[in-house]
Amino acid sequence: MSPPARTVGPVAGARSTFRESVRSLLRQQLLDAASESLIFGGWNQLKMADVAREVGVSRQTVYNEFGNKTSLGEALAMREAERFLDGVAATLDEHPDDLLAAITAAVEYTLSAAEVNPLLKAVLTATRGGATELLPFVTTRSGPILAAATTVLLDYLNQHWPEIELDEAERTLVVESIVRLVVSHLVMPLASAAEVARQISWLAGRILDQPRE
Repeated sequence: MSPPARTVGPVAGARSTFRESVRSLLRQQLLDAASESLIFGGWNQLKMADVAREVGVSRQTVYNEFGNKTSLGEALAMREAERFLDGVAATLDEHPDDLLAAITAAVEYTLSAAEVNPLLKAVLTATRGGATELLPFVTTRSGPILAAATTVLLDYLNQHWPEIELDEAERTLVVESIVRLVVSHLVMPLASAAEVARQISWLAGRILDQPRE
């Protein structure tokens, strides 16, 4: 007769959850240290040993977590992209009843966030001649990030403004054009974030036939 199958008790489950929490915290600490080193020294000056020393762990711990320097950089880029997309979505959702206010806020959020975060700016502008010395390999990866930003804005438009008389292709074209305009201003800003946001919102309002309050 075979022995009964072992089940994971509450103590073992708690230990497992605790280990996962510790590892998640360690990963974020390593990414924070790497991000600071990257911003101030550039990609060539980013060293796995320096990241380990900053957090107080061994260099092997950093390699165990990320594998190599390129994977560490990709994790940094992914984290910035996720934070950015979450921020855009949250900003749009703050204005469910005012389309132009939502666009203005989302554009200003993007421009302001990139202005104070060189890593985010590098991620968003790599394909448009941006500062790729921070993450030289993101050139082929920023396209999907911008496509995801387009999807976030398009989802907001479809959810809150289905009455706008544009078909799906036309809505997508408008949203993609807004995203491309924002990226252009990230690469070569011509005015303050607030003014650029107002201008892009005005243009979007004309296309979408939305009166400004």
